[in-house]
Amino acid sequence: MTPQAIPQARATPQARAIRLGPRSISTLALVSVIGLAAFAWPLFAGPTSQVSAHAQDAPWLFAGLLVLLVGVVGAAVSESGIGPKAVAMLGVLAATGAALRPIGAGTAGIEPMFFLMVLSGRVLGPGFGFVLGAVTMFASALLTGGVGPWMPFQMLSMGWFAMGAGLLPGPDRLRGRAELVMLAAYGFVAAFAYGTLMNLSGWPFMNALTSSVAFDPNADVATNLTRFLAYCLATSLGWDLGRAAVTVALTLTLGPTILKALRRATRRAAFESPVTFEHPHTRETRK
Repeated sequence: MTPQAIPQARATPQARAIRLGPRSISTLALVSVIGLAAFAWPLFAGPTSQVSAHAQDAPWLFAGLLVLLVGVVGAAVSESGIGPKAVAMLGVLAATGAALRPIGAGTAGIEPMFFLMVLSGRVLGPGFGFVLGAVTMFASALLTGGVGPWMPFQMLSMGWFAMGAGLLPGPDRLRGRAELVMLAAYGFVAAFAYGTLMNLSGWPFMNALTSSVAFDPNADVATNLTRFLAYCLATSLGWDLGRAAVTVALTLTLGPTILKALRRATRRAAFESPVTFEHPHTRETRK
């Protein structure tokens, strides 16, 4: 048998995450910075600040601003890295996530959509993950009637949640049980982080006279942080624990199948390959 007759093993192509250009990364960073300011402003606004004086207007002002910024991110990302095939994938995953959210209606933190965001962000990358998280939360809000000034905060938090999964190490090397354990651990921690951020978005608008854990505009940062921690422990610890536990359980049980399906779909879609259309006469000539 000659060397030419020896069959060569063909390597299985790896599923590649959708890469973003410099413009999209810059826009995403800008949105994240402004989003952090929107969440954390009460901790740094003094008692004489005009922001504190108009605290009741802040949710609507930040809501309008965040909706516009998330829209800018979506446009920039679609322009640089997400083509028609990726948009189709985005629509399917967002619709699936929106359909999963009403299951349990958030009772005791039973929110199965979170594990899908972790797995999708892991396979498709941080930029796609951010857009998917924001779009999914927007679609689920329309589906469940949960539209209000809190919705942009949910969109931004879920975008960060899915984006973080795409930033985890070893996307091309780590597979099997070790990857599942890492994703489950991330989902557990990120579920608490999501709940903490959402608490922070509404906590400043409690009446300080009605509760010792409410935001006090006359207190210093350390005192308000102590109040906020007590508020989280008293109001949402059980809820966040349920969300984290469901995310871990679904990631460990359904994760292998869904990761395999997402990677196979990503390889077949070949998102970075340009879509071309061939004229019928050209095809006949080649024959």
